[in-house]
Amino acid sequence: MIEVKTSSISEGEFNRGVFATCDIKKGTLIHEAPVIAYPNEQHPYIEQTLLADYAFEYGVNHTAILLGYGMLFNHSYEPNATYEISFEKHTFDFYAYTDIKAGEEILINYNGDVDDKEQLWFHQN
Repeated sequence: MIEVKTSSISEGEFNRGVFATCDIKKGTLIHEAPVIAYPNEQHPYIEQTLLADYAFEYGVNHTAILLGYGMLFNHSYEPNATYEISFEKHTFDFYAYTDIKAGEEILINYNGDVDDKEQLWFHQN
């Protein structure tokens, strides 16, 4: 259903993104990404590494690094996918927010809400 390929919208050394290998209907579960959670007090150490750009808020007292394809979804303010946190399963569950065509890059809003247009840290100058 999904694969990692070179992304034209990604910047950096690797330029990867997650793409649909077949048509995906709105509401379909695309990926369950397990998490490695750590207490927020440890985040200053992560901030000193490249991983800081990939950390997600995970409840009030924790931050999480996503496994699987979870850290490879690129950002859009007009996403075609969204995610929900499952604290019970310790996963980030990615769902199609719109119908997605085969070959299309799957994009999420890093703000956590598909309608949130607040500028992200990498767009602020």
